[in-house]
Amino acid sequence: MAIISFLIFTTLVAIASYWLTGKTETTADGYFLGGRSLTAGVIAGSLLLTNLSTEQIVGLNGQAYTEGILVMCWETLAAIAMVVTALFLLPRYLKGGITTVPQFLEDRYDTMTKTIATVLFLSGYVVVLLPIVLYSGALAIVTMFDIPDAFGISHTTALWLCVWGIGIIGSIYAVFGGLKAVAVSDTLNGAGLLIGGIIIPIFGLLYIGDGSIFTGMTNLYNNAPEKFNAIGGPKASVPFSTIFTGMMLVQLFYWGTNQAIIQRALAAKNLKEGQKGLLIAAFLKILGPLILVIPGMIAFYIFKGELEIPDQAYPKLVKTVLPGTLVGFFAAALFGAILSSFNSALNSSVTLFGLDIYKQYINQEADDATVVKKGKLFGIVLAASAMFIAPFIAYAPDGLFGYLQEVNGCYSIPILTIIVVGYLTKRVPAIAAKIAIVLGSVLYFISQFLLKPYVFGEDNYLHFLHVMAILFLMNVGIMLLIGQLRPRTEPYELKYTNQLDITPFRYTKPIGLGIIIIVILSYLIFS
Repeated sequence: MAIISFLIFTTLVAIASYWLTGKTETTADGYFLGGRSLTAGVIAGSLLLTNLSTEQIVGLNGQAYTEGILVMCWETLAAIAMVVTALFLLPRYLKGGITTVPQFLEDRYDTMTKTIATVLFLSGYVVVLLPIVLYSGALAIVTMFDIPDAFGISHTTALWLCVWGIGIIGSIYAVFGGLKAVAVSDTLNGAGLLIGGIIIPIFGLLYIGDGSIFTGMTNLYNNAPEKFNAIGGPKASVPFSTIFTGMMLVQLFYWGTNQAIIQRALAAKNLKEGQKGLLIAAFLKILGPLILVIPGMIAFYIFKGELEIPDQAYPKLVKTVLPGTLVGFFAAALFGAILSSFNSALNSSVTLFGLDIYKQYINQEADDATVVKKGKLFGIVLAASAMFIAPFIAYAPDGLFGYLQEVNGCYSIPILTIIVVGYLTKRVPAIAAKIAIVLGSVLYFISQFLLKPYVFGEDNYLHFLHVMAILFLMNVGIMLLIGQLRPRTEPYELKYTNQLDITPFRYTKPIGLGIIIIVILSYLIFS
């Protein structure tokens, strides 16, 4: 029954996505930005599903299993970053009519700066993000369906089969459908995942409360009241002090400049729809801990903290508390989340390669159809590479979510730095951006992967979020100094491309302020 419901839901989403996609994929704007036609609801759903994959569901619940509610900062503070993006970055993106973030860098600085940023994005996707999404997704499916026992194969073989199965299906969505197919499938899967995600903590609390949610919550709190403190100490995975340093920088990069995420808002039909989509997603993000934190704490109660691998807490909880008839439906929704993050990052990689590498350096005279075709071929190679790398992540350290965030720092903060300085200043030259992006990446790599493990030791070193903040300020200072010593001959002016209506949503500021107040109140309640 579980397998049947899994197949039915997955097939319906695929058919609906194909039917609703239409014929926008033959042009560059159609393929890469869905014809710039996305509305607020689709943008919000796609943003959440792109973010909400198994590295979130499995990884963050694994951290909650170990540390409790303090890891909610990864979810709640994202809401503030989305508000900032809606108010500050998105109006400038849409005014400039860009398709990719590196395109702004070319306009603001020069072509070489754009190319460096594009290479950093692509490197991060193929080496880190895509393989981790595939691995964590495969681990969840293997655990929930107990595939090794069901088919009489080894755990390693089951992992390889699931990685390639997820990768091939995700590639079909992303490479052959374009952004609109990705966004529509995200939205459809989003409904299933939100329903399934909320069901898990409900059934979990009923399970530990003998049929009563209130009793379940009381038992959960009484069992480990210290896990309901949102203020992380200095030894926590996210100390409270990091909220005021690198945490907000990471969130702003992810929601405001990461191509795989912001591409959804860039595809808005106008600024109003883009801002509304971001605000809807921000509000829903505040509810994220119900899906991404509370289940991990319930798993700690049920399994008495005895799991050797915390990342197995969530899939084991699903198997334990869900009735058999619902396991297939939830597995299908989870499968949709896995596909969402994979195909979204892959689609963004195809976009970056097609527009910023192929058309720039390989064939400047290429028409839209050629650029899309070559981008698809690159996407197939990229997907195959990620599928090959993914199973080897089994040998990486535990705690995939924290590991992912730390490794991403190699490119996230340098790119954020040059974008922020690019928009806030008019005379900082291209050489400053090139120095900042290369220096930021190299120094972060040296800090986290040479000095930390081999010189100072893990326990005697600054938290990686603090390191990010230090490097961000240092790079901003270097760029401003170069801007004073060697300013641009002409001040930069952001030109309006006349492509979209950039009239802002009139309630963006009051709604954004309300979202920020709710986030602050959540910390006052759990402290």
